[in-house]
Amino acid sequence: MMKLMKVNRPNCTFTKKETTKMRLFFKTKSKPTFSELLTSCFDDSQSWRNREDDLEALVTLVELIRPSKIKKLQTVDLQEIISFLKENDSCRTQFSIYIKEILRGKKFSKILSDAAILQDVDFIFEVKKRIFSKFLPYQPQKNTLEYVLNQVFYNRDDALWINRIQSNQLGELYTLLEFKSIYETAAANTNLSELLIAMSLLTQRISGRAMETDVLKMVPEFDDFESPFGAFEKELLQIGDKIRNSDLHYIKPDNLSYAQVLVLHKQCEAFVDKAFHNSSKYGISLRVNQNLLKIRQQLDRLKHLIPLLIVDKQQDIKANGIALALQLIRYNCYKNNVRKFIGESTQLISYEITQHTAKTGEHYITETRSEYFKMFRTAMGGGFIVGIMCIIKVLLSKVDASFFGHAFLYSMNYAFGFIVIYLLGFTLATKQPAMTAAALIKALEEGEIKQGKDSEKYQAFAILFARVFRSQFIAFVGNVIMAFPISLLGIWLIDYTLDYNIAATKWKNLLVDLSPIHSLAILHSAIAGVFLFLSGIISGSVANRDKHNQVYFRIAEHPGLKRSFGKLRTLKLAKLYEKRWAGIISNFWFGIFMGSIGSIGLFLGLNLDIRHITFASGNLALGLYGANYAISNSMLFWGIFGIGIIGLVNFMVSFSLSLGLAFRSRAISVFELKFVTASIWKHFKARPISFFFPTEKKIKSVTVENYLNTEKKE
Repeated sequence: MMKLMKVNRPNCTFTKKETTKMRLFFKTKSKPTFSELLTSCFDDSQSWRNREDDLEALVTLVELIRPSKIKKLQTVDLQEIISFLKENDSCRTQFSIYIKEILRGKKFSKILSDAAILQDVDFIFEVKKRIFSKFLPYQPQKNTLEYVLNQVFYNRDDALWINRIQSNQLGELYTLLEFKSIYETAAANTNLSELLIAMSLLTQRISGRAMETDVLKMVPEFDDFESPFGAFEKELLQIGDKIRNSDLHYIKPDNLSYAQVLVLHKQCEAFVDKAFHNSSKYGISLRVNQNLLKIRQQLDRLKHLIPLLIVDKQQDIKANGIALALQLIRYNCYKNNVRKFIGESTQLISYEITQHTAKTGEHYITETRSEYFKMFRTAMGGGFIVGIMCIIKVLLSKVDASFFGHAFLYSMNYAFGFIVIYLLGFTLATKQPAMTAAALIKALEEGEIKQGKDSEKYQAFAILFARVFRSQFIAFVGNVIMAFPISLLGIWLIDYTLDYNIAATKWKNLLVDLSPIHSLAILHSAIAGVFLFLSGIISGSVANRDKHNQVYFRIAEHPGLKRSFGKLRTLKLAKLYEKRWAGIISNFWFGIFMGSIGSIGLFLGLNLDIRHITFASGNLALGLYGANYAISNSMLFWGIFGIGIIGLVNFMVSFSLSLGLAFRSRAISVFELKFVTASIWKHFKARPISFFFPTEKKIKSVTVENYLNTEKKE
């Protein structure tokens, strides 16, 4: 036994190959170099075949190539690998065999037809599926190329650095590893066959989805013409048959069928573009938006795949093979991209929503002095209603009810109060920013289209912003100076007639809640700003939905209503619905948000509430009367100061959120803000009074004039 155990060789020498393997075996803290890895794995025909994991060597190699700071990197250099393979012919041969063994017979048509393309028109389901796949990726069968790519290129930024590899180095690797042409044969399970299968599948899916009723409804202009999708599908199938049956297995760029396919592809793209463009006329639902988006993505995928069938020069064979490999990696890396999916899916919907809010926002932008003082009067009307609502809320707080009961009572008080303000044509100041932000962005967009980037569009935007700001300012003033005396008068009348001071036990809370340093007034003001933004979104969403579903036309032509009320009254009802319903729903939900958040906070054990400038003014009056005016000067100061802070935060939050949505919906870069801010500041220094009082005698900006004239025509 002792003889068998004695295996040490004190006088023996190790070969270079054994030394390298031992060094790699014991090297646990640092990564091997390219030469060490390739030498240890591919020095002979058995070294890589004896490994339990076939992909281990390739995964390790990619990890060595993968740069640490991808986004800052300009290029990825593979020269070290290329030089080693040139100098070590045996390693190059074994590495080539190894790569070909991994790729042999691997199917990839599903990557080309499905990866990074919207799979389900249900937006929420698609988002959940992609998020889940990010944490627990879907693993296909091992006989597919998708499995290999999932194991090797698993980092989310792999597609970025792959694209930064120099094309000449990729060409050298392609030659060194002796890859065969993808056009050698079109038999089953070959690269060309998988490519043709994917393209055929994409065209069939596009053709079927484009014929759906909801999609066709968006483009009535194509009703009298043959669908380009069917013709596109037939032409591409014919090209596929020619390639399979020919000796070359590719087509030349001067092929007539290829030219026809390109023409039909452009017609299909025009169909989708027209459908998206008509959304402003007919409205659009999220489901139709997703259908059109999927068709657009599939057309774009075919736009990149069709050129792979074309070979003009001999070097195109190698270039197309490399391009196919890069596209497969790229598509597979981006298949679970959540941010891009949400961005593409919501852009058009947000555009249509902000279109409605932009048109509504025009009514909140004053230009002349008469419009300015009209805004002041309507704001006073809004303050009158809010003053009454403040008193009602204090009375409702004394009702013995559960959290849900108080949430319901407060919500109904807010909701019906806001609806009354809206129907009477009064103004609630903080509802303006969510509407006017979209109008400002539309003016900026109009200026870019009509005058160009080097024009006075930023100056025009600054002038319009000054009008928005002063309109908001006078609305604040009107709300505040009316809500205060109405609340004070109301609580005095109740005390005078019933001998009961309703704020006697609540005055301290009413006043402390206004202070930005003694309470969470700033946070609560920000919450109110978010709700103001959401109410604007709801208004635009309802208007877009009703337009798409033709609700106005349905009411106007409803046979039962026409028989009961007559055609004229039914038409008036339809017009009233079209004009008012979106605003009513928006104000109703704004009231629900405002009234229920406090009870939700109590239920969750969180300090959640809302602070609104107009209600803050009314609560200051109630608090003063409840304390019999016996409060400290500091409490009075912080109460008055808090009203201004609350109004500022209300405005900033709702306006910022709405501005961001408007920028995003129109695909305007946020870098525009730099020029916009500079222009506003310049205009403020030149004419500061215009931000608080109308001073312009006429419209001085061509952009603003064009914008307003366009809106009047619409």
